[in-house]
Amino acid sequence: MKAIVQDRYGGPEVLRVANVGEPEPLEDEVLVRVRAASVNARDWHVMRGDPYIARVMDRKTFGRYGPNVRIRGTDFAGVVEAVGPTVRGLQPGDEVYGEAEAAFAEYVLAADSVVELKPARLSFEQAAALPTAANTALMGLRDLAHLASGQRLLVNGASGGVGTYAVQIGKAYGADVTAVCSTRNVDLVDSLGADRVIDYTREDFTRGSARYDVVLDLVGNHSLSALRGVLTDGGLLILSGGGVSRGGSVFGPMKLLIQGQLTARLARRHRIALLTAVPAKQNLTALNNLVQAGQLASAIDRTYSLAEAAEAIRYLETDHARAKVVLTV
Repeated sequence: MKAIVQDRYGGPEVLRVANVGEPEPLEDEVLVRVRAASVNARDWHVMRGDPYIARVMDRKTFGRYGPNVRIRGTDFAGVVEAVGPTVRGLQPGDEVYGEAEAAFAEYVLAADSVVELKPARLSFEQAAALPTAANTALMGLRDLAHLASGQRLLVNGASGGVGTYAVQIGKAYGADVTAVCSTRNVDLVDSLGADRVIDYTREDFTRGSARYDVVLDLVGNHSLSALRGVLTDGGLLILSGGGVSRGGSVFGPMKLLIQGQLTARLARRHRIALLTAVPAKQNLTALNNLVQAGQLASAIDRTYSLAEAAEAIRYLETDHARAKVVLTV
């Protein structure tokens, strides 16, 4: 089968199309014929081996000179080709989506525990955009914030993959949502249901008088003290380091996360939480329910072919991408 592989760290030029062996499912695994896969900031970080500290802290993913999994990609949607003997509820021919390593390929293996039936109202491209980004938004707002109706939520980085879903999930939970993005993305974010949109090129939300019960920071472009300054008493700051930063960095977006982790132990007036999303079938089921209720949709910026994966990641790397970038397979 064809797959996008890399043998060393570097720019998009290290990615190439190669013929590799088709995987076979183990007892609890599902083999999926991939129809679409989405690009995440994680793919850029693994491709670059950046920030360097990640090579020390995440030995499962990052090797010394190249990633430990040669095939890039994690998010996919497609059709079940085969299932292991202990898999229940899925069978060949089912249209599914999920999250697993090596998704930029014609076939991907995934544990049954991270695969769910695709919502019928979504295309393969729209479903492939969901897993990592929407699950991150869901776990941040549902599991960390316990977001409730009437609370004030600010999403910094609202036009990105996670941000576009966070705005919608925030509204689904009944929150008053303020979304922060650039001028070119104001209309997109407004269309997702945000109660108000702040154009950061014209206004710095950290200098305003508004206060928020929950701040979801997906960018890391403000200091920890500035972010804490817009919280209500007892408010929660959620930090996620998933954004794309410039290459060749030692700490990159992890610098703010490390500061947040240290400060969280001393904070009294506010709470600080670091967001780590974990793939899970039950979370995909929760996303399905939001999709079926018409409360969650995928915003897709551009679509590329599998062979154009390097160009798709290059586009993401320029920081011009909005919402999701998807590969068709």
